[in-house]
Amino acid sequence: MVTNHLELKATINGVKGRFILDTGASNSCVGLNLIEYFNLETEESETKAAGAGATGMETLLSKSNNLKIGDWNRKKCNLVLFDLSHVNTALTQHNANEVHGIIGADTLRKGKAIIDYNKNVLYLKKTKK
Repeated sequence: MVTNHLELKATINGVKGRFILDTGASNSCVGLNLIEYFNLETEESETKAAGAGATGMETLLSKSNNLKIGDWNRKKCNLVLFDLSHVNTALTQHNANEVHGIIGADTLRKGKAIIDYNKNVLYLKKTKK
């Protein structure tokens, strides 16, 4: 990706999307405008989002979603929803594609992630059944 972010494809509740990997983001996030697209059930959230030059943004919370990245699958994944327009504006200004959301540290920690920046590969440890 032109911006040096790692871009990846993931599936939420069976729906494919494009995401950036952000080790500095506490939570995995989806754009507020994509509630219906990803079949999300939401609830009010006390959390305010901040990032990419924006602060104090209102958020919603969506619990118990199914997140799949490659062969790795996480059930009961919580997602924070907020307005990602500032993120997508920054991406398009650098001739990069818009994204549906952000894969953050919560998912990376849960998957015991290893990021190989040299090969642009994300490794996630599968859970034993």
